[in-house]
Formats: sequence, structure tokens, C-alpha cells
Amino acid sequence: MSTKTVLITGTSSGIGLATAVAAARSGWHVVATMRDTTKAGALLAAAEEAGVAVEVRALDVTDQASVVACLAGLDRLDALVNNAGAGHAGTLEQQSIEDVRTVMEVNFFGVLHVTKAALPLLRESKGRVLTVTSIGGVVGQPFNEAYCAAKFAVEGFMESLAPVAATVGVAVSVVEPGAVASEFISNLGGRDALVEQAGPYAPALAGYLARVREAFAAAQTPQEAAAPIVELLESERPAFRVQTSQAARAFTAVKLADGDGSAVQAMTGGWVR
Repeated sequence: MSTKTVLITGTSSGIGLATAVAAARSGWHVVATMRDTTKAGALLAAAEEAGVAVEVRALDVTDQASVVACLAGLDRLDALVNNAGAGHAGTLEQQSIEDVRTVMEVNFFGVLHVTKAALPLLRESKGRVLTVTSIGGVVGQPFNEAYCAAKFAVEGFMESLAPVAATVGVAVSVVEPGAVASEFISNLGGRDALVEQAGPYAPALAGYLARVREAFAAAQTPQEAAAPIVELLESERPAFRVQTSQAARAFTAVKLADGDGSAVQAMTGGWVR
């Protein structure tokens, strides 16, 4: 049996980097993509340290031409891990609608661009689509309105796609991390600057950021968050919804009685069988 191929987006750091290395260690041929391949140094160093190889390709999930070019050279694809995304903090009164559109473009439409392009190959291989969302795709969080909206949209899209994709042999799952120690949060910008710019919302934002700081003090490592993703890659019957930690499971359980998504999938799957 030939080596299975997985394409992973957003692999220059964090969960994407850790997933690429872990999947390669499990025997997958990993196509590790990122918008700027000059930032591949950390990934390549981690792969070398682990004694594995990954194939690095350029991919901007917001650029349809980039997506098509990246996938055009693939002879086969057994799995797609949609991981690329961008954090964003702010509240509606103080941001433009264009700001919100940009967040949606990266975190929602980017996922759609790549998934749409990958589906013909995944149908051939009877493969799977794994999309890293967030606990913010289940529970809306203060000052994360645009980000949570994008992640809610991804979850709704994938939950609706899953039973349809299953009819052609493609499994669809979402992965919900909580706090993960990576560059994702640091990319939001400095705390003091955010509070200074918050005007009448400054006290609320300061309180929220204090809570975030507390949560990230006990954050998972990217490697810990990557482990359930690799398990999903190799599972014979992957669940639709998986949280990456006990803290994430407890948080989403506040809203989700159907913890692994099986009840919804059983219901909607019956509509297309």
C-alpha cells in the first residue's frame, strides 16, 4: 500500500507545525503549506529533529489561484487538514465592516477555497477533511465577535457538508482546541495598546484580557493539540467533533450536549440516505 498523503495548511508555527511533524512521524507523506515559504525554517528544523521529512508548498488560502496551483501537482490526496487562520480581537462599534470581512475571508472562505479544490481528490481516495475550528466556534466570546462568527460559520458549513460528503466516501470532522501556547495570541497585538484604543469598552476589555492571560497560563502545547488531529487522520470511524483537551471539552459541554456530534450526524445523515 502506497504512503498516504495529507495536505495541512498554516504549518509555519503552532498547531499546524506540530501536526505536520506528528503526521510525518506516523508515516504520512505531509504536504505542509504556508503563505510565505521563507518562514518554513522552524518547521524544517522540527522535522529534522524528529527524523522525518515534509514537503513544503506555498499556499495562500485567500487566493484561489494559489490554492489551485498548490493542489495541481498532487497525484493523490488522502486527507486535508484545514488549520490556517488568524486571530482577531475587537468589538463592532470600533471596527469597520471591512475588518470583519477580512476575518471571514481568512478563517471561513479560506477553508472553503481549499476544501472545494481538494474534494475531487478526496473522493477518489475515500479520504477525509479535518478542519481546526475553536471552542470559539461553539461558544461566542467577548471581543471575539468576528473571529467567533467565522468559526461558527465553519462549524455550520462542515456540519452540513458532512452527511453529503459521506455519501461519496469522504469523512468530515472539526477539531476544537482551547488555549494553545503558540504565536496565535501574540499575533493579536499588545494588551496595553488594545486597552488604550478601546475607549468606553476599556474596562470590559481589560477584564477579558485578564481572563485570557489566566487561560493561557495553563495552555496546551501545540504538540498536545496536534495529537487528536493525527488520531482522527488514522481513525477508521472518525467522530465529527473532537476537542483537544479536557478543558476544551468542559467548556464546549456548557453548550453541547451532543459532545462528539454523532446525534446530529445520525439525524442529518438519514436525510440523504
